[in-house]
Amino acid sequence: MQSIGTFRHAGGMRYFEDQKDVDEWLDPLTYEEFWQEVSTFSVDIPSREECDSDIADGIAPEAMVLNVLKGLTRLQVIDQQNLPVRITVPWMSLH
Repeated sequence: MQSIGTFRHAGGMRYFEDQKDVDEWLDPLTYEEFWQEVSTFSVDIPSREECDSDIADGIAPEAMVLNVLKGLTRLQVIDQQNLPVRITVPWMSLH
């Protein structure tokens, strides 16, 4: 298994340590990159053909479609991998 940042690759599938890792993975992806990256996941999202059609027909702009797709993917990956929230507050000793 190859480690990249705080998430790991195993046979093309990414495994994340926490919810913030999913955000950090999805945020920079373009529309084209998104479809390549999510191909290894089992997520219930509209098909590429449906999304391309909606964009071409002017039903929704690409940025909006991508934002919705990322949101749906984020929720499902977090649920599938049972990911915790990243604690960003440093622990303090009470002594």
